[in-house]
Amino acid sequence: MVINFLPFQFYIDPLPIAGGSLWATGLYMGFYPLSQWIIHQLCRWFNFAERSLYLSDEEFERTRPAREAQNLFWASLMSIVPFLLVGGLCYFASVWGFGSRSWGVSLGMIALLIGAVYELGRRDGQSRDY
Repeated sequence: MVINFLPFQFYIDPLPIAGGSLWATGLYMGFYPLSQWIIHQLCRWFNFAERSLYLSDEEFERTRPAREAQNLFWASLMSIVPFLLVGGLCYFASVWGFGSRSWGVSLGMIALLIGAVYELGRRDGQSRDY
């Protein structure tokens, strides 16, 4: 156990983590075009920043497909961070506004359901256009 190795103990309240994560997931699904735009911009920035690490054009072009795939993976992971921050703010705003921590989790679940239903409807609407 980790508790045996640390000379101190700390307590992490799981309710804010759960509430903020629910809010973040709902916002991520509800604002899907924004999340895709963030992934695209981060991937562009990672590709641009990595270009300066190579001195020869041959080596840069030879490893390009693998690097771009890796940069896309890291960009998709990093795109979650802004939604986690906004989700945490939404959780704490709902706790502050309603006075109970359970309201933050409940409203996070509602935001998640609304975001999921919206995303399903958006995808269904796009599939019917073709």
